[in-house]
Amino acid sequence: MNPISPRVAVLRRVAGPLMSVGLLVLALWGLRQFARHVTYQEIREYVASVSRTRLLLAIVLTMLGFGVMSLYDRFGLKSIGRSMPWQRVTLISFISYAFSNAVGMSFLVSGSIRYRFYLQNGLSTAEIAKLVLYCTLSFWLGLLALTGVTLLVEPLPALVQIGEWQIHMSRWRIPLAVALAAVPLAWIFGGFIRKPIKLWRWRVLLPRPLSALRQVLVGALDWWLAAAVMYVLMPDSLHASFGHFLAIFVIAQIAGLISHVPGGLGVFETMMLACFHVTNDKHLAAPILGALVMFRVVYYLMPLCAATMLVLQREARGLRRQSLWSPWFTGLLPSFFAGLTLVSGAVLLFSGATRALPERMEVLRDVLPLSVLEVSHFMASVIGMLLLILARGLQRRLDVAYWATLVLLVVGAVFSLLKGIDYEEASLLALLAMALGPAHRLFYRRASLLSASFSVGWIVAILAVFGCATWLVMFSYKHVEYSNSLWWEFSFHQGASRALRALVGAAAAGLLFALATLIKPQRLRCDPPSEAELERALPLIRNFHSAQAHLALMGDKHLLFDADGKAFLMYDTGGRSWVTMGDPVGEDEDARRELVWSFMEQCERAGGWPVFYQVSPADLDMYLEVGMNLLKIGEEARVRLEDFNLDGKSKKTLRGTVNKLSRDGLRLEIVPAEAVAPLLPRLKQISDAWLGDKNAREKRFSLGSFDPRYLVRTPMALIWQGETLLAFANLFLTETREEASLDLMRFVPEGPSGIMDFLFIELMQWAKQHGYRWFNLGMAPLAGLTSRRQAPLWNRFGALVFGRGERFYNFQGLQRYKDKFDPEWEPRYMAVPGGIALPVILTNVASLISGGITGVVRR
Repeated sequence: MNPISPRVAVLRRVAGPLMSVGLLVLALWGLRQFARHVTYQEIREYVASVSRTRLLLAIVLTMLGFGVMSLYDRFGLKSIGRSMPWQRVTLISFISYAFSNAVGMSFLVSGSIRYRFYLQNGLSTAEIAKLVLYCTLSFWLGLLALTGVTLLVEPLPALVQIGEWQIHMSRWRIPLAVALAAVPLAWIFGGFIRKPIKLWRWRVLLPRPLSALRQVLVGALDWWLAAAVMYVLMPDSLHASFGHFLAIFVIAQIAGLISHVPGGLGVFETMMLACFHVTNDKHLAAPILGALVMFRVVYYLMPLCAATMLVLQREARGLRRQSLWSPWFTGLLPSFFAGLTLVSGAVLLFSGATRALPERMEVLRDVLPLSVLEVSHFMASVIGMLLLILARGLQRRLDVAYWATLVLLVVGAVFSLLKGIDYEEASLLALLAMALGPAHRLFYRRASLLSASFSVGWIVAILAVFGCATWLVMFSYKHVEYSNSLWWEFSFHQGASRALRALVGAAAAGLLFALATLIKPQRLRCDPPSEAELERALPLIRNFHSAQAHLALMGDKHLLFDADGKAFLMYDTGGRSWVTMGDPVGEDEDARRELVWSFMEQCERAGGWPVFYQVSPADLDMYLEVGMNLLKIGEEARVRLEDFNLDGKSKKTLRGTVNKLSRDGLRLEIVPAEAVAPLLPRLKQISDAWLGDKNAREKRFSLGSFDPRYLVRTPMALIWQGETLLAFANLFLTETREEASLDLMRFVPEGPSGIMDFLFIELMQWAKQHGYRWFNLGMAPLAGLTSRRQAPLWNRFGALVFGRGERFYNFQGLQRYKDKFDPEWEPRYMAVPGGIALPVILTNVASLISGGITGVVRR
């Protein structure tokens, strides 16, 4: 399979984020068109004028809305035949929707949160996927139904104008309403068809009409309540019925959701202003913008803060009780803190871009020197930009990012008070610092912050926040006439000058970090290991608990060492797949864990897919921690040598084979590595004859091949009959005596029957006599996978191949052969990134092992 070109790969990574940024820029331009005559002071005055009764009613409606959202999960659990306490379901629903509403990308965000929660509550992956799909369908079906019905009943403005663009809404209102309403109607009445409907490759059984109607009604009620929250915050001068307002609200929400801009920020506001014709009524723009700001605070920000407190409370309680919740939160918290740090940085930037409250500035004028105010305002914005950058380091669990963030949060809180008595944002920063303080153990990586890779999505997010801050400066001070002297004006009431200087300071901090990252040398070596590197790796290999680490001595895989040389991992590339062979090698757990992160970042910089092949259960937490998915690929057979013997009825055949071949004069000899070189010509003859008889080709990556440079690095087991050499195998022996194994095993085709059994038995007995604990017989691919109905799709597919794929590979025969030595079977996994690239990744891995794509279909 031809690898995807780098240009296409880059285009795929940047297309989505760039589209969202483009729509955000377009929305900000639209807001500027509608709010050109609005001042920041007018918006603030409207917000202050909203009565407490209206605000309380909006909060109550928001609580009712989140209560309705919990019905998504409750009915979804019922649809898959599961039940949970309603309090727990409500908690899960609230946290997932609080985050997804504020962050956007509801399917991804709320789906991942539900996955983590429900997995800890005993649901399988398949059940969670069905539940998330049920909730997402209910969400969209309710929105489409409410929009369709509302547009049929309530007419929209005949003409909407955004700048020079004109949209004739009356032309498409009825067709759009019918099309939108048809989708939930088809879903409801499709339930009368009790046969599965085939949609491309899938067969879908629609729910019964009453269940489908319940889905639609819950979704519609959810959106109706969201509209009601904003309606009570709108000005009385709007003179619009709730039905008319509802029609505009749902259209604006659909536009925001389609844009994929987080929370529909800017897109939703622009559509609301456009549909209410604020260009024709200049006095209406400021109150509507004020209502939109309050809606964001009540419906998005307040639930997000409440959910944050609940998460932190659960974490503290889980740590005290050592409950099942603790592992979930331990894995979630670094990303959680990263998100809050990103929000805190945005708050500082936005605060520095807007006017301070005059009454607070009067207080500062009496107690604070002007120089302190100016420095505090400037440094607060610089800290805001640094927090945006450090958020990525927290997500990557960097120790330096933890300490830097902790210090900057405290300092930022102080500067917030000094620049305008902004106790609100100072409290936010202080609370985050208090929550982050006890979590140092989660940020264990000692790597440099400059080594953290910034994905396209992260770069776009930082640029989007900075772009919004720039827009706020232009909006807040648009009536200030710009001149070069403005940069150097210093006064307690000269906010425009401070905002411009702070914006430039934040931009300079971001550019300096970007420059430092660009000029830092990148270690993206993909050269075969040198002799010096192999010698460096040899002590780590010999002292590692798994003998399979000796595969690094093949020299066909690249070696990646940690900074201190305490561990390494071996990998190779196939297409876009960067595939490691086994777990990181080394006894230092911190170094091994750091290598996983380093490898992930190296793949990100190169645009590759990280894949960890044939990893053990003991290290699965390392791969889950970096967001990988796990696939079981087979089971490894290991014989416990202290219990191994040839006694008993089950070993009768093996015992007979060994006795017979011993009487025929066969014997085992172990040759040390330094004595292997003179034997290579004779070994080469046996290897060539074996390959010719099997009509096979040399494998690689997970198996050794006949390479003299490789074979002279390991001891050799020889089977002699008199002076005739019949078979050989190179040995993997650990100096800790933990495990012994073999790799390349070849024998003459005309040799006696049972020579392989003889070799294995003799080697196990030899290893037992020399104090080894285990003898590794290697992995049986696809063994142990089940084809039950509730099993994951990969397991069912693997079980099918294991049962019917003998034409291509001796899956069952290999397992039966190893099973006769009474081994203990231990599962082996492959850690892969999520997404639709799995078939390509599997092909790349198979190609690496088979020595090329043509080797995949050959024995």
